[in-house]
Amino acid sequence: VQLQAYGGGLVQAGGSLRLSCTASGRTVSNNSMGWFRRAPGKEREFVAAINWTGGSEKYGDSVKGRFTISRERASSTVYLQMNSLKPEDTAVYYCAVGRGSWLATDAREYNYWGQGTLVTVSS
Repeated sequence: VQLQAYGGGLVQAGGSLRLSCTASGRTVSNNSMGWFRRAPGKEREFVAAINWTGGSEKYGDSVKGRFTISRERASSTVYLQMNSLKPEDTAVYYCAVGRGSWLATDAREYNYWGQGTLVTVSS
């Protein structure tokens, strides 16, 4: 499975960005998908996950109420709508495909990863 993430960029605090990530190589419609991020000098952090049907979601505490994850199973694409961005959201964002259909916040539950897309939020 190959994952291509795009949509990152530079945005002012309070602004919005939408990240997209498309999987290719084999179907992932029965797998959960997720987003993680790594800020400079920090460990990788769980951002959001969505189960295989798209009916259940989970978010990291730092992004609850501001970010929304969604997916289009037919196109094997997962999205991350990011609103009310803060400078502390600055990071490289990675999409990932879960090992199964369940929601997971642990990176070890994901076995395919994209290359990352950089989001920079200026104050």
